[in-house]
Amino acid sequence: MAETPENTTEAAPPKLARRKLNRKSTIKSGRTIGEYREHLETASERNDAHKKIKRRQFSRIFFTILSFTLAAAVLYLFGNLFFGSEEKPFAPVSVTVPYSPTIEVIDVDAGIKGDHLSSRMKEYIGQAEADFRDLGYQPTKAVIPSGAIREVDFYLDGYTGFIKLIIDRETGVSTEDADRMIRYLKEKEINDFAYIDVRTEGKAYYKELEASEE
Repeated sequence: MAETPENTTEAAPPKLARRKLNRKSTIKSGRTIGEYREHLETASERNDAHKKIKRRQFSRIFFTILSFTLAAAVLYLFGNLFFGSEEKPFAPVSVTVPYSPTIEVIDVDAGIKGDHLSSRMKEYIGQAEADFRDLGYQPTKAVIPSGAIREVDFYLDGYTGFIKLIIDRETGVSTEDADRMIRYLKEKEINDFAYIDVRTEGKAYYKELEASEE
C-alpha cells in the first residue's frame, strides 16, 4: 500500500503592521522605561529638596522672631521691676448719673412734695424736665394727680395749661409730641389751653381753656 503524504497546511506569513498603527504606542522612541522612571524620580527628589529648603527658611525666620519677642518681653519685665515702681494714678471712670428733678414735684394724694417718690419716678421727671429744656421750654413744676400712679403733669413757663405725660413712654418721644402740639395750636392761633395729653402713642389731644378757667 502506497504511502500518501500527510495533509499539511503552511502557516500564513505574519503581516507587518503599518507604521501608523504604532503611533499610539506608549513606548517612546530612543528611551527605555528605566530612563523614564529615573527622570520622574529625579524631579520628585528636586521637589522634595525644594520643600525642605523652604521649611528650613520658615523655621529660621519663625525662631528669629520668637527670640526677639522673648528678649523684648524679658527686658520689659526687668524694666518694670527695677524702674517702674512708681504707682501710676488710675484714670477716672465716667459714671452715668441718673436724672433728678430740679423743679418742684407735688404728689396730690400725699399732699406733700415728691421727696418720697420712687427712684424710677424721680428719674423720669428729671429726664422729662431736661428734654423740655432741650426743646426750648422752661418747666416750672411737675404734679402727680390724684388717683394716678404713672401720670405726671408738667407746667411750662408762659403757658396756662399743663402737659400730661405717662412714665410708660419714653420722655424724649412724649416731649416731642407735646412740642408738635404746641406749635400746631400756635398755627391755629390758640395760645391758651387747659391741657395737652400725649400719653397715647401716635396720638395727641388738647382741651381748650374755657372762659371760667381763664
